[in-house]
Amino acid sequence: MSHNLSSYLDENRDRFETELAEFLEIPSVSTESRYTKDVERCARWLAEHIESAGVSKVEVIPTAGKPFVVAEHVVNPDLPTLLVYGHYDVQPVDPEELWDSPPFEATVRDGKVFARGSNDDKGQVHMHIKALEARLKTGLGMPVNVKLVIEGEEEIGSVHLESFLRENSQRLACDAVVISDTGMLGPDLPSIGIGLRGLAYMEIQVDGPSGDLHSGSYGGAVTNPALALAEILASLKDENGSVTIPGFYDRVREITPEQHAATEALPFDEEDFRLETGSVSLNGETGFSTLERLWYRPALDVNGMISGFTGEGAKTVLPAQARAKVSMRLVADQDPDEIAELFEKHVMSLAPEGVRVHVKSLHGGWPWGANPDSPLFDAAAAALEKPFGREPVYVGEGGSIPIVPLFEEIFEGPVLLLGFAPPGGNAHAPNEWMDLSVYHRGIETIARLYDEVAHKGV
Repeated sequence: MSHNLSSYLDENRDRFETELAEFLEIPSVSTESRYTKDVERCARWLAEHIESAGVSKVEVIPTAGKPFVVAEHVVNPDLPTLLVYGHYDVQPVDPEELWDSPPFEATVRDGKVFARGSNDDKGQVHMHIKALEARLKTGLGMPVNVKLVIEGEEEIGSVHLESFLRENSQRLACDAVVISDTGMLGPDLPSIGIGLRGLAYMEIQVDGPSGDLHSGSYGGAVTNPALALAEILASLKDENGSVTIPGFYDRVREITPEQHAATEALPFDEEDFRLETGSVSLNGETGFSTLERLWYRPALDVNGMISGFTGEGAKTVLPAQARAKVSMRLVADQDPDEIAELFEKHVMSLAPEGVRVHVKSLHGGWPWGANPDSPLFDAAAAALEKPFGREPVYVGEGGSIPIVPLFEEIFEGPVLLLGFAPPGGNAHAPNEWMDLSVYHRGIETIARLYDEVAHKGV
């Protein structure tokens, strides 16, 4: 690493943070139409700053939805090419009253910047821009080619991403993809992602009488949809925390002794994890640790329920309808479409008399696993070591990123999950934050990554 580059990073720390604040203060909420112009403004801001960093070709490309920002800095077609993916759209801020500072006013407290998008994913996208700037402005240059595709619809399911990637596959052709939209095991524990759970997301609707009924006049004589739904949901898991759907575990791989040992060796404290969540206690499938449950075992959770009267005070009704959202996180070899079918069949078999039950599959995604024994992962490990002062750990991710297998399929190369979001960063929640120390070390890591890829390959 050039002394000039290290000096540039140090000398420009304050400016980087100021520009990050500008980025965060644009309310690029993709889910709400009232922010449409702000989303477009954010795309233009991003493109201008990538161009000012010294990247040779930058474009804002409109779609039927939100625009893409695409950039290319090709120094030699014979060199390896990395494609960096990220997103500039953010989640809504509700409930806003739970924020300690305005969600679109970047506020620094205790070495952290609080704002919507600081963690997911503007802060991490900005690291990539500043890493490129540092190399290009110091004359160090690029030892590899780099392309960027940054979308504005990730928080609404990346609705135009697949078609965009396929239509532009030649332009975006690359040897490997780098995604910084994941987390770290700790602020001083650099982490490389090696696995993601898949998803099958379902809705159950239970219909009873044609309208709400007086619970005194009809209660005990008419089947209650809310109780019927509660019975169905309660029967989906047994006393050991295992999912009761027949065939659910048929394709689940057993945790290997090597995976168990690697998980046990990680500096992970279950009590700290519990305190972070604010939960009374941790639980889950019997016989597995928390990390094993999150990384290597599937899970079923109720994400929402609604029925009858839920306002203040009392209203004694027997509800006409009850609905619930249910997600199933899947592991290697589980097929989301197959799991959705098994779920529907099982729920229908549980339907009590006196109600009509409907099951709908809302969306899903495949699980993903990486091969960490590869030059790309060696390069990432080497890039992380000096800024963070230790070797990285290899971690799974309990959530789902359906686009990762998509990138592998289209570009026929590996995907590197190089995330810098520390635990407890409140992504999707009030008081979202990014650790500024991690932010600056992330910039240095990415700047180093290009040299390591040039040396080790992908």
